Amino acid sequence: MRNYKEEYQRWLDSPALTEEEWKELNDIAGDEKEIESRFFAPLEFGTAGLRGTMKVGLHHMNIHVIRHATQAFANVIAAEGEEAMRKGVAIDHDCRLNGRDFAVEAACVMAANGIHVRLFDALRPTPELSFAVIHYGCTAGINVTASHNPKEYNGYKVYWSDGAQLPPQHADAVAREMEKIDIFTGFKTCNFDEAVADGRIEIMGEETDEAFLSEVMKMAIDPKTVAEVADDFRIVFTPFHGCGYKLVPEALRRLGIKHLYPVEEQMVIDGSFPTVVSPNPENPEGFYLAVDLAKKVDSDLIIGTDPDSDRIGTMVRRGDEYVTITGNQMGVLLLDYIINARRETGTLPENAGALSSIVSTSMARVVAEQNGVHFEDTFTGFKFMAERVASWEAANSYKYIFAFEESYGYMVGDFVRDKDAVTASLLVAEMAAHYYKKGMTLLDAIDSLYEKYGYFQEKTLNLVMPGLDGLQKMKKLMDTLRSEPPKEIGGTEIARLRDYLDGSIYVSGLGKVGKTPFAGSNVLYFELADGSSFIVRPSGTEPKIKVYILCRGESKEACAEHVAKYVSFAEDLSK
Repeated sequence: MRNYKEEYQRWLDSPALTEEEWKELNDIAGDEKEIESRFFAPLEFGTAGLRGTMKVGLHHMNIHVIRHATQAFANVIAAEGEEAMRKGVAIDHDCRLNGRDFAVEAACVMAANGIHVRLFDALRPTPELSFAVIHYGCTAGINVTASHNPKEYNGYKVYWSDGAQLPPQHADAVAREMEKIDIFTGFKTCNFDEAVADGRIEIMGEETDEAFLSEVMKMAIDPKTVAEVADDFRIVFTPFHGCGYKLVPEALRRLGIKHLYPVEEQMVIDGSFPTVVSPNPENPEGFYLAVDLAKKVDSDLIIGTDPDSDRIGTMVRRGDEYVTITGNQMGVLLLDYIINARRETGTLPENAGALSSIVSTSMARVVAEQNGVHFEDTFTGFKFMAERVASWEAANSYKYIFAFEESYGYMVGDFVRDKDAVTASLLVAEMAAHYYKKGMTLLDAIDSLYEKYGYFQEKTLNLVMPGLDGLQKMKKLMDTLRSEPPKEIGGTEIARLRDYLDGSIYVSGLGKVGKTPFAGSNVLYFELADGSSFIVRPSGTEPKIKVYILCRGESKEACAEHVAKYVSFAEDLSK
């Protein structure tokens, strides 16, 4: 294996580089740290595919890495046989810089390998890619997106025939193929226009939008209530320069929303995200233009979708302020609403089931079980939820009605197998109209749920550790917590530790006492004596350790006190 200096020189000497790419690499000559960061290793291909900053180099997102990964993926599809190649692959991209170029290049590599391609004519939401894979019976899907990451990033998400992100065995197979293929000479490609002309690449457009929207609209539970309040009910919407600009407003209008106010500055498609530092709907500061507009038009509700329109954030008026509804709060609100609205309309299945990730609020289980709905949790990632839904379907045991993650992702319906901000926007609008009719905002609604189900509060911290040094620091922190776990966190004794890497459960003084229901992910889950949870895991897509604090208390104030203690402990971990 070449060291980073040899790899750097190999790239400099390669005739595959354009003059511009060569100049970018030549300009870092002598910058040892920068060279090492670009060439110390390839980007790791996992079940979420690839994600990184857009630079020339082995460890970044660029056209060479796109071709390399796509050739490997093409080999895996071809190994499934001629039928899999005929069913082919659907390809999508979001608004990011280089997105269209990367998507077209992936299409050309697939077509050159004899795999039929369906390529969207322009950017589309991530859930529509999942839908297209299912709708057209494709073998696989590719989505060029970095979701909510800053503008410097791009990514390469891969999907299998069920519409969910790639299962581990296929991701491993792609990674193995990448090890065999030379990044500059090991791929096939073809002329894009010729491949379109002869049908190897088929262009998808409005007909796919209509098929997708038809399924989205079926998820409406009580549009009559929307109609009853439509003359007065107002929504402000922002897509943060991304894929939600078209289909989210269309879905809301079809639902019956009469007063929809888009943030015009952010309806402009632009992968440099000129109006926000970060296009992440988790960050309230990005909503400043939406808040200004909401005050002008007297709207209680703001909806924002991230650049690939798979996650949704909301803000709600309280007095003169607009307050964020967290991902956990929205998950609980939607779960409670879907259960009760479907029960009232006679559409709730007897064997209803719901899902969320192990790092999401424990309130979800309480809401589900108190309403007679089966509940299970999974690892972080909708591919794991999709697997669980598939297992329920195979066993004819439970009919899933809703799944969510704390990171502002929600999934409903059988037509997608990934988080879906288009359908979530529809349901949030309908739910908000339901409470509006009662004279309540969604903030009033979450307060009423706390009174009904008990008080819960959550906090997620990102311990950012950039660069090569950061990767080593992340590994050391996880290794230390695993080999020398603390006896208490924030002054509270640890009751149990679940290590989801090997599935072991430990109790202080007793050692290993059992196994978790599932394993295989680098997650440490500390159960504390006061009923709180303190969860640590490295991010799969960014250079950071994520810490999740889940608390339950007798009041809001008690929950806040618990959270504050554990936040202080978490912040000390990164020092």
